[in-house]
Amino acid sequence: MASQSMEVVAKALEQQMLQSARIVEEQLDTELNKLDRMDEDELEQLKEKRLEALKKAQKQKQEWISKGHGEYREIPSEKDFFAEVKESKNVVCHFYRDSTFRCKILDKHLAILAKKHVETKFIKLNVEKAPFLTERLKIKVIPTMALVKEGKTKDYVVGFTDLGNTDEFPTEMLEWRLGCSEIINYSGSLLDPPTFGKKSGSKFTKVEKKTIRGKGYDSDSDSD
Repeated sequence: MASQSMEVVAKALEQQMLQSARIVEEQLDTELNKLDRMDEDELEQLKEKRLEALKKAQKQKQEWISKGHGEYREIPSEKDFFAEVKESKNVVCHFYRDSTFRCKILDKHLAILAKKHVETKFIKLNVEKAPFLTERLKIKVIPTMALVKEGKTKDYVVGFTDLGNTDEFPTEMLEWRLGCSEIINYSGSLLDPPTFGKKSGSKFTKVEKKTIRGKGYDSDSDSD
């Protein structure tokens, strides 16, 4: 009986895969037919639109780089923090302390993400050089990342709790967490964290912005 049941399941999966393949093939055929029906002028217009989109994307990337995106940088003082967040729409600021080992772990991951997500500015600030800002943003745990959107601190990542509560979390886990707060352009599924999505009973199975740790942050911590 068990063998027959397995055969039924296998056949069902095979049929599902074949159906999916047929759907993809039909979609490709539709697109190819559209291209076949286009005349030279329409094809030229399509090429121009795509070229224009590529030029626009490249221009935007250069603008971000000119504002300090694309690399993970340390800023010298809290005064610089205000200038940095005002000129960029999305900013991740790591508040660190030299004596805190976990800050160095976070540095490694943020350096990788800064290169990958040029749309977001990644900076770090020593809390010992930022007493006013640390007090105003109520930063009590180190490391803490402030996620600043359009000049306002919208969310925080405090310690490694949201990252699986382990020092061994992968860069993809941090990338997912930042994606949950829409501070980066995340292309994966927010409902399926890279490390914990396959574990039953995981607290990461469903995500709501600003409620991951049961606390929200908004304009009361406005960086302006």
